Amino acid sequence: VGSRDEHEEINGTAHFLEHMAFKGTTTKTAKEIAEKVDNVGGFMNAFTSEETTAYFVQLLEQNLQVGIDVISDILQNSTFEPEELEKERGVILQEIGMYLDDPSEMVGDYWQRTAFPNQPIGRLIIGKKEIIQSIKRDKIVNFMQNNYHPSKMVVSAAGKINHENFVEQISNSMINLPNGNINKRVKALYQGGEYREEKALEQVHLVLGFKGLDYYDEDYYALKIYSAIMGAGMSSRLFQEIREKRGLVYSIYASARSFYDTGIFQVVAGTGKEEITELLPVLCGELLNAPKNLTEKEIEKSKTQLRAATLMASESTMSNAAIAVHQLFTEGKLIDIQETIEKINNVTKSSIEKIANKILSSKPTIASIGPIKQLETLDKIQKRLN
Repeated sequence: VGSRDEHEEINGTAHFLEHMAFKGTTTKTAKEIAEKVDNVGGFMNAFTSEETTAYFVQLLEQNLQVGIDVISDILQNSTFEPEELEKERGVILQEIGMYLDDPSEMVGDYWQRTAFPNQPIGRLIIGKKEIIQSIKRDKIVNFMQNNYHPSKMVVSAAGKINHENFVEQISNSMINLPNGNINKRVKALYQGGEYREEKALEQVHLVLGFKGLDYYDEDYYALKIYSAIMGAGMSSRLFQEIREKRGLVYSIYASARSFYDTGIFQVVAGTGKEEITELLPVLCGELLNAPKNLTEKEIEKSKTQLRAATLMASESTMSNAAIAVHQLFTEGKLIDIQETIEKINNVTKSSIEKIANKILSSKPTIASIGPIKQLETLDKIQKRLN
């Protein structure tokens, strides 16, 4: 469950709830929860995204039960004490303030809101300040009761662990989870558009993006490889042409992100108020030309990058645990790593060309913050890409 599962009037509740889960249960205070893991040298944290909320702990094998006790306790016995809730409300308002002060963070959120207007997937995960200021305790409790139930949960562990014993420990610890409800998500509808914010900054913070692919699309890995060709690392096309050759940016990269029913492809850059006039034509030119002149060498390089990242992730216990959760949520089963490698290997030049053209056929979304007077309009940018 994530921000996609919230009604507009409680936007930010999933994230607020994630914070509150650490703030006291019927058996432990907030300090005792923290000490329980710290005392054995462990690490505990959580995060909220559009589609999932995760609570995780990392500790030595002999302390596994400590982790199970803490996680199962906060999921079943959180008390949401009014005093703690008010304190955490203040913490989240500070967090919102921190984001609002960071245009490089906010420009991505404004991009998503523009790409998916008036939809849960387009709203800020962290929520709006006015909602967080006023949201009542019962809304947070109800959100947990409705959404934190077994049919929407995966518990995953990786490392020095016995599977059967772990299943038994979890089964014995998670006996009081709520029954909850199955709520149907609002289907995402990518629309595109433009967000512009004139602000007295040193840089123009810019995101140019398009509709991408969902997790289940047959060209999912082709898009990953195209994204790497365009903007992953110092040898990528955009970095070489725009930073190394022309010196127009300090940072520029491309990324492809998928959801259950949609996806996004973005180019993210920071540039000067004068350089923006040259950056956009060059960037659009690179996007337009890429499907026409892909080389087997750069395709193979990007495949190698993706294979390496996949294999290296398998050496991390935390990554393995997270990958297993994602696979069970999306596929309903664990995927053998060789199957993933095979899918990467099977990507062809024609499938990359196809997805590159498909990306450009969607309406672009552009978000910008900074000294943007010389930034071209969306219509002009769109004409460059046709």
